[in-house]
Amino acid sequence: MWQEFSAKNIEEALDFACDKFQVASSELEYEVIEEGSNGLLGLFSKPAKIKARVKSEDSKTSEMKTAEVKPAVIKKAPVKTEVKEEVKKVAEKVEEVKQEVKTEVPVDVEAMKKTAEAFLDKVCKNMGINATFESVCNQEENRLDINIIGEDMGLLIGKRGQTLDSLQYLTGLVVNKESGTYFKVKLDTENYRARRKETLENLAKNICSKVKKTRKSVALEPMNPYERRIIHSALQNDKMVETYSEGEEPNRKVVIAIKKEYRNRNKGGYKKYNRNYKKGGYNRGGYDKRRYQKNDSKPAVETAGTNAE
Repeated sequence: MWQEFSAKNIEEALDFACDKFQVASSELEYEVIEEGSNGLLGLFSKPAKIKARVKSEDSKTSEMKTAEVKPAVIKKAPVKTEVKEEVKKVAEKVEEVKQEVKTEVPVDVEAMKKTAEAFLDKVCKNMGINATFESVCNQEENRLDINIIGEDMGLLIGKRGQTLDSLQYLTGLVVNKESGTYFKVKLDTENYRARRKETLENLAKNICSKVKKTRKSVALEPMNPYERRIIHSALQNDKMVETYSEGEEPNRKVVIAIKKEYRNRNKGGYKKYNRNYKKGGYNRGGYDKRRYQKNDSKPAVETAGTNAE
């Protein structure tokens, strides 16, 4: 019958078991339930737990058999390493086959272009837009660039490019629906992407200057991941500010903030002290009595406002 014993460590738990069953430790079989721990400086210590019982005749005979078989087991040990090596070789061959299969599968670029252009043409016609398409496939980056040419593309671009981004997402789903290799689709019209990038970079620089002056964090309007990356890239080398994203999609936005080591600089510094120094009616030689010859009472000293973080 198994019984549980607990003590500070496993050795003491075995002693308790030997006292309980009135046998030597060699005649006990036990299993460790939980190893004890001393904790930190004696705090949060945990006792060791074992379960033990007196060895039966069957277990004694099985131990004798295993003791006799031990030399044979030691001889077979090297076989395990050989098996591991064989398993590694098989795994390497499997990976090689996978790579060969990937490289052998050709990508039908022309069919991909036709699929994307047919989808876009159908959408544009339903929107009342007559457009033509120029498609270029970059197989090294797995990207399909499509330029839409037509008149009055403002309807297709939408507010801050939201319509163009949605159409780009849908085109990517259509192109990759039956393709074994994932291709990223990038739509553009009237050089909108480049113009938008320049606008965002200028916005990032202007907000950065404002943050440096006011020491206040500024959260921009919600943007898609592509536009957020533009903001991060524009300010990543600035030593005084940092950028991070917060919120959930589609309302995730970029926050531009002053770095921690620069937040309290110029706060109550030398220049501000000199400015208050003059306003307070003091000079280097001591209290300036000439300013108060007409008035007996001492005027209140102005307190300069502090810059908010």
